[in-house]
Amino acid sequence: MSDDGDLERTFAALPPGRERGGARTWWGRAWLKALEDSALDLKQVKAGRRHARAGGVGAVSVRPGRITAVVRSADGATHRADVLLAELSDEQWDRFLAMSVERAGHVAALLDREMPPHLVEDAQSAGVELLPGIGDLEPECDCGAWDHCAHTTALCYQMASLLDEDSFALLLMRGRSERALLDALQARSTVPTPVSSTPEGVDAAEAYATGALLPPLPALPELPSEPGTPPSFDSETPSAPGIDPAGLRHLAALTAIEARRLLVEALQEDAFAREELTIAQDAVRLASGVSDGLVLTRLAQGAGRSPEALAGAVRAWLTGGVDALSVWDEEWSVSGERLARARAALDAAWEPAERPSLRAGGNRWTVVGGDAQLRLGRDGRWWPYRKERGRWLPASGPSRDPATALAGCGVPFGEEAL
Repeated sequence: MSDDGDLERTFAALPPGRERGGARTWWGRAWLKALEDSALDLKQVKAGRRHARAGGVGAVSVRPGRITAVVRSADGATHRADVLLAELSDEQWDRFLAMSVERAGHVAALLDREMPPHLVEDAQSAGVELLPGIGDLEPECDCGAWDHCAHTTALCYQMASLLDEDSFALLLMRGRSERALLDALQARSTVPTPVSSTPEGVDAAEAYATGALLPPLPALPELPSEPGTPPSFDSETPSAPGIDPAGLRHLAALTAIEARRLLVEALQEDAFAREELTIAQDAVRLASGVSDGLVLTRLAQGAGRSPEALAGAVRAWLTGGVDALSVWDEEWSVSGERLARARAALDAAWEPAERPSLRAGGNRWTVVGGDAQLRLGRDGRWWPYRKERGRWLPASGPSRDPATALAGCGVPFGEEAL
């Protein structure tokens, strides 16, 4: 643990509210996923979410490696609940800082107190896991439970709400205060790169002679999260006859996207087992990086969609790729064992008095009197949708828990949910 200051923050208790049962941001949802994938007793998860919604979690103390709060149960009993998360080592923090200063966008985001997804992905490629994974959230409660109980689960749900508002609380749990982290970033950003006094490279004959003595090459680095940016073609010079500048810009962008896709396939072990995209799916994928209206019109024609339908399909693609696009496109009948599992998940997600009134239609459950909808994917995950200007559109990523997914809509359930 670092010895810098500000290594404890206390967040005031939150008032009761149904939104306490979920998370709006991607890092808040990742926190809850780590909890829900690890907890062995779903009844305790449901009870903890109910305690959090009822305002039963007191002030939350966040320190390196630990969060603590007093949780009040429905019967009025109080318990001290702690959830532990391993701190990053000094070497891991050093790698994180080195990675961040190499990318100006990451430094700017952190200085603005933001934690974008690309920062987490790049940290992961550097061997630094900022977000918790399965089994990383370790519970401790004076009620004596050895696994997550209703009290530690309530604390986790409360922490998800706090992370929605302040993602730096997660970095504090990992061992660095906001002030120490930003000071270190600023210090590294202003240090000039030393100029080596020795010539670069070695003699080719010497390198060949010592090749057998050298250690093996390191593993290939993780791929960038996005394709590279092609060169700009903006110029006041008129284009030559027969040259379409908009088409040329689009082809350059597609080349970068295709190059990254081919590299992904080459490096993945199951590359040859992956299904090829259909023409319609590929048109949506290509449209996800396009802003030119003429090109979008062409892609809409190739996808067999109207421009409005293509925009919705692109939004689905950006939410979850092929899986999200399938949920967007397909409406199928849920029956048999799959329907039984879906109903069991819905029954377990809420208490009878809390459950919103849902109208089922195929694989879609719509909140009666509201603008929220759950769509069940064929893999058993629930995808939240929200009605915007009369159209159902993807709201966020999926969840195995329907209540968590519905919270991602950010829409009140209506009076029938009370």
